[in-house]
Amino acid sequence: MMPSARARVHVFAHGRGRRYSRRVALTIWCNAKLPDGARRALEAGTRAHRLVVPEQGLVAASGEGVPDEGLATADVAFGQPEPTQLISSRARWVQLSSAGYNPYDRDDLRTAFVTRGAMLTKSSLVYDAPCAEHALAFMLAHERRLPDAMENQRAPRAWPQHALRASARRMGALTIALVGYGSIGRRLTAMLAPMGANVVGIRRRAGGDDPVPTFVWGTPAAAKALATADHVVDLLPGGPGTRHAFDAAVFASLKPGAIFVNIGRGSTVDQTALVAALASGQLAAAYLDVTDPEPLPPDHALWTTPNCFVSPHVAGGHADESERLVCHFLDNLSYFERGLPLLDRVY
Repeated sequence: MMPSARARVHVFAHGRGRRYSRRVALTIWCNAKLPDGARRALEAGTRAHRLVVPEQGLVAASGEGVPDEGLATADVAFGQPEPTQLISSRARWVQLSSAGYNPYDRDDLRTAFVTRGAMLTKSSLVYDAPCAEHALAFMLAHERRLPDAMENQRAPRAWPQHALRASARRMGALTIALVGYGSIGRRLTAMLAPMGANVVGIRRRAGGDDPVPTFVWGTPAAAKALATADHVVDLLPGGPGTRHAFDAAVFASLKPGAIFVNIGRGSTVDQTALVAALASGQLAAAYLDVTDPEPLPPDHALWTTPNCFVSPHVAGGHADESERLVCHFLDNLSYFERGLPLLDRVY
């Protein structure tokens, strides 16, 4: 049945695929913002089904008070559906177009999904490599003294060859603590391995199959690992459980002169404490891809704090990001159709 006019959706007619009958065709709702090429790939990859795309105005206005009839009747959702509306929907599988899932980490939503046997997946496999590369770029830039060289180029254009050479360090001589050890941490571990760096992981919950020694956040073993790290990389997700995980006490416990990198979420850091740790020299530098709030106001202290370097939440970005998001969804769609385990499952 076609959706009512009130639903304001574009429907792409499917159901004539060679391998699928109308009896098993799915209604797939998608509000992911995709450029033309990625959108065409999604349409082609779902031609055996019924693809429902809300109009842009509805996407922008979507919220608890704006019911989306297309989402309510969808079997599958892809993008960033409103969490509360998912509770009463019939969706059997939802794939987020993001690596983070904090808005969906809710007891009421989990209960609804478990009750009807639904699944939630995310797109970490699309973003883990570029995020890991961004973190590595931050660390390499610092150890090869690139910010100092670029500052010299702006002024005074001297030739501090000996000073920069003497202060550069090899990654193989350093200890790297990855806090929030998950898919990005695993990727970064693999990138650091040929360099010989000593890598440790710190998790919120015990792991078991991690490729490096891992410790549980808040334990003496984790505190000891943090205290000996030359680089501390924050990969924590957002949410009440991680808010200001890095506070004044944690910064004070780090090795004097440590470098702090944040690729996780800005809310995990007490930024007043971070500015103080940089000003006192407790931290030698901070490299931030995320802040709280975002965008960071032009007059915020982080912009002008010495040895603080900010990139505007671009770590996960890459030229073929949208195409890879669609490919990841279509891979999971093929698994869903065959009843196989899905990639990047949250619950």
